[in-house]
Amino acid sequence: MKTVVKELSYEQVLALKPQKSQKPVKPGIFWRWLMRVLGKEELKATNFKTNYIGMEKLGKREPCLILMNHSCFTDLLIAQTVFAHRPMNIVCTSDGFVGKNWLMRHLGCIPTNKFVTDFVLVRNMKYALEKLHTSILMYPEASYSFDGTATPLPATLGKCLKLLGVPVVMVRTYGAFARDPLYNNLQKRKVDISADIKYLLSPEDIKNKSVDELNAVLGQEFNFDNWQWQRENAVRITEPFRADYLNRVLYKCPKCEAEGKMEGHGIELKCMSCGAKWELTETGALQGECFDNVPAWFRWEREMVRKELTDGTYCIDTPVEIYMLVNTKAIYHVGQGTLKHDNKGFVLDGCDGKLHYEQGPRASYSLYSDYYWYEIGDMICIGDMKTLYYCFPKKSGDIVAKARIATEELYKSNQEL
Repeated sequence: MKTVVKELSYEQVLALKPQKSQKPVKPGIFWRWLMRVLGKEELKATNFKTNYIGMEKLGKREPCLILMNHSCFTDLLIAQTVFAHRPMNIVCTSDGFVGKNWLMRHLGCIPTNKFVTDFVLVRNMKYALEKLHTSILMYPEASYSFDGTATPLPATLGKCLKLLGVPVVMVRTYGAFARDPLYNNLQKRKVDISADIKYLLSPEDIKNKSVDELNAVLGQEFNFDNWQWQRENAVRITEPFRADYLNRVLYKCPKCEAEGKMEGHGIELKCMSCGAKWELTETGALQGECFDNVPAWFRWEREMVRKELTDGTYCIDTPVEIYMLVNTKAIYHVGQGTLKHDNKGFVLDGCDGKLHYEQGPRASYSLYSDYYWYEIGDMICIGDMKTLYYCFPKKSGDIVAKARIATEELYKSNQEL
């Protein structure tokens, strides 16, 4: 999937009118039918099946909050199919509206900037539930999983449930990550997909539980390991490209500790510094030294980042191409610059000295970073409610995953102070 990109100077982008906030629109029957049709062939190819748990407790016309784990774009097609007869508004990233604002709004989408405090979002969600009488679909992880395991949830999620006061339904998918993992450059594998549709919390449950208790329930529901699921269910991925670009996740060699020298190609992952090799087997295991599975390797990388932060040696300082989002007409390429990330947070300088932006470590609990973003490249996004800066590192090795890990660890350590 691509997006609309325009070349403008930094000054020209600053002069553009900002996007006006609009109330959500209730999606009509035609749009719900259209999305179901669009997803029919995709889900048929995955032999999609559902398992309903306690859903008889939810009234046919009763608005609810639908929370879903996020593995790939197929997630949306699953939700639109499962809840085809239930009008719903969908919380999605604001850059998804670029070039198609009218369409996205009429599909029921509600824009938000990822990992940015957005009070307008909660107001729009309440409007949809109370005035439009629609349900809300939300991916609380906000981003796809890099390593196939759970990503952090916002600590404010339990409070959000209290404010909304509607039943909560959990949708948990199986096989979606294995079919289309983010690192693999949109190359899909032949894997069946299923989903559990579970009535999770009633309004009474939400009222009687504390925010911490609600967060604990959600944390348990969003605890998963897609690689373990693959092994336990003997799911074989035979495609010869299954390790392509796995270096985006496993960027640090556990033998020589070189970074940015890993190369994933075919079914192998190789360190171009010391020559160490690993094979990604059909069942998702790693054959080689040090680690036999992806999540364990990724956890080790997190430990190494945490050590760098503690020692004060962590630093990413890289030249980047800079794009900006200020409205939904386009993503604006404004030039080049330098992105720095250390214990003090992010600093972005560019556009011949005209652009300077700083973002501290307390700004967000995680980072909007992505692989092959809209087929442009690997990306790190920082910013606020008014402006987002999309930074594409140039010849810096694989630093996107490391930047996200560091952001999460910095946020946690600063919360403890």
